[in-house]
Amino acid sequence: MSRIAIIGAGITGVTTAHALAQRGHHVTVFERHRYAAMETSFANGGQLSASNAEVWNSAATVLKGLRWMLTRDAPLLLNPMPTWHKYSWMGEFLRQIPHYRTNTVETVRLAIAAREHLFSIAEREGIDFDLERRGILHIYKTRKEFDAASKVNELLREGGLERNPVTSSELRAIEPTLHGDFFGGFFTPSDSTGDIHKFTRGLAEACVRHGVEFHYDAEITAIEQPAEGRFSLMVNLEGESQRFAFERIVVCAGVKSRDFAAMLGDHVNVYPVKGYSITVCLDDEVSQQNAPWVSLLDDSAKIVTSRLGVDRFRVAGTAEINGFNRDIRSDRIAPLVDWTRRYFPEVSTSKVIPWAGLRPMLPSMLPKVGRGKRRGVFYNTGHGHLGWTLSAATAQVLAGVIQ
Repeated sequence: MSRIAIIGAGITGVTTAHALAQRGHHVTVFERHRYAAMETSFANGGQLSASNAEVWNSAATVLKGLRWMLTRDAPLLLNPMPTWHKYSWMGEFLRQIPHYRTNTVETVRLAIAAREHLFSIAEREGIDFDLERRGILHIYKTRKEFDAASKVNELLREGGLERNPVTSSELRAIEPTLHGDFFGGFFTPSDSTGDIHKFTRGLAEACVRHGVEFHYDAEITAIEQPAEGRFSLMVNLEGESQRFAFERIVVCAGVKSRDFAAMLGDHVNVYPVKGYSITVCLDDEVSQQNAPWVSLLDDSAKIVTSRLGVDRFRVAGTAEINGFNRDIRSDRIAPLVDWTRRYFPEVSTSKVIPWAGLRPMLPSMLPKVGRGKRRGVFYNTGHGHLGWTLSAATAQVLAGVIQ
């Protein structure tokens, strides 16, 4: 079997390593951080959500974005300062609007396939990641919002997803801790939530048991192809430059995938779209009893939630197009805290852990999974805000392509 290098130990890199190891390949993973899952796979919204598979390439989304540009706490924020990377990505994003329907349906189907792969992996490898299979509830304040969601629901159902409308009273029966006035919602009982960081770290440990080699604190400085069918990686390990040889390379490098693709002669226009989350520490019994167990998605605020065990409540959302900026801005965190206080007033927000991560997003909102131009080069990257939802399926697809 092949000697394969995987660049990146986030959720896509580790699931890919596991899928390839299961097929008998000799796999080595290079990660620039000290541990697996330290970037986008660290503290995301937690949702395994086929119900959130709608791509963003629509005229309605673009109009909302234009209205939000001058509002600092808006769900979508664009830094207008020009860079070629940003505006070339936006141009490609706009050109994908005619494919909105097709791309959404394709994403739904991929998400449905991914969930069974993920559950199977977790069971076989004995990974505890605070999985809650209680469904995801989308909530809407007005009839106008609900009617717009109904049109999206037609696409989700076309992709094979069971997502049912619920009334205001049914909504409260599904999640009794939720406060506020809502017109109604949509409930997807087959969706779930879990801690992406715990899963990825647990799967990385399982990969080691299956013979996968990991190199952490590893900076890849060059990739050469001195002979057909062979690659040479120059890697800085603990201040010392070392050379490694492989027959195949798989790029799973998140927001850095564009740079590695350029080294390998490909154009993979991944852009870093920043998202924020807070982890609310449920340190008292009252907070634990009044935080929701059912996962929520507030479409108007673009906020999602997940319950991670008894004592953690994750609230995440917003999108910021601002390059490789990882700063945690207080004016972007405040709406997440305010949202929590508004709809769950008895949950204490005295101890909140903020986080910001960069989602690796391609203009089509679909990941790139498959071959590059050169023989032996492969990609599994660009999953955007759905890496947790899609990665178990795209890893299987990629492993099937590699012979």
